Amino acid sequence: MTDITPTAAGPLDGVRVIDLSTVVMGPYAAQIMGDLGADVIKIESPADTVRVGQYRTTPGMTPLNLNVNRNKRSVALNLKDEAEREQALKLIDTADVLITNMRPGALSRLGMNYADVAARNPRLVYAHAQGFRSDSDQAGNAAYDETVQASSGLVDVANRALGEPVYLPTIIGDKVSSLTIAYSVLAALVHRDKTGQGQQIEIPMTDTLLAFNLVEHLAGHTYEPAEGPTGFALSMTKGHAAVRTKDGLACVIPYNPKNFRDFFAAAGRPELAADPRVNGEAIDRADNEWLTGQIAACAPALTTEEWAEVCAKHSIPMAPVLELDRAHDDSYVRDGHLLDTVEHPSEGTIRTVGIPVKFSATPGSIRRLAPLAGQDTAEVLAELV
Repeated sequence: MTDITPTAAGPLDGVRVIDLSTVVMGPYAAQIMGDLGADVIKIESPADTVRVGQYRTTPGMTPLNLNVNRNKRSVALNLKDEAEREQALKLIDTADVLITNMRPGALSRLGMNYADVAARNPRLVYAHAQGFRSDSDQAGNAAYDETVQASSGLVDVANRALGEPVYLPTIIGDKVSSLTIAYSVLAALVHRDKTGQGQQIEIPMTDTLLAFNLVEHLAGHTYEPAEGPTGFALSMTKGHAAVRTKDGLACVIPYNPKNFRDFFAAAGRPELAADPRVNGEAIDRADNEWLTGQIAACAPALTTEEWAEVCAKHSIPMAPVLELDRAHDDSYVRDGHLLDTVEHPSEGTIRTVGIPVKFSATPGSIRRLAPLAGQDTAEVLAELV
């Protein structure tokens, strides 16, 4: 059981963030800043999407809410009410950062677009996340993770590699955009501290995921004219997948000729270890499909633990496949406090994901667990007096 440390100071201690966002993209970015010490105030309606769905004790305290709204204080305000909207604006006046994914039209109607709030608080870093660029012909289109995976080329990569246009089974567009919001805000805060000038940051999900996707998959089209197809060859190889060992699943990735020779020898396949395709100076990526097929065919020769020992001995990249249902029992996860149990005031014992980065001087901390909608309204508004 992990203790909550309400007074711990992280590297963002003294920074105030207003989280005026819903679902995952904005809230997760704000939580990251909260984990690093920022005072995050979430202005919300009880109808927030992450508060809809499965719950154990209290309506609205869903797994997704518990996972993206810790280290925040919740203020419930009806922004359509003039008096409550003015209270929200007064909170924004006190902030260093505002994160929102509301549509531009709605923000303008509320008097909360960048021009409106910058006139009141010129030092504010205003991070606006949306599906598509505001200067594009798709600016007003609705965007969900699946549509962003499609418009960023990620579904094309999956279709070409797997023969089926599947979506990745994780909300990668939201979460990559969350990380982009976080680092962009930090960069703007550095600029603000140098110059005293705040600014608006626009974070379009499609642009963000497209840039993320093309790091390796632009490939031969990096050159003009193209020197080859798009798509990173190894990732696009048929059969490029975890393999079945004698007793489970593992990722085994021999990377160079010696890796392959040692792998084949350990599997009891000396004829493969002697094959010319693994005895040159480098692996010819034209042989990728053959090689991945041989890895899969050889993997059942040993147990996952035996492969771990072999691969560690010969510096072959390898990892057992982590089963999410057993993640809390995994020694690496447990020893790194990547998944701990905590006592939530209303929900009882829950598991919470740890903070993945370590600071030697100003570590992040979990100081507050996800609040009930509006539970901090009185406390926060009293600070405005």
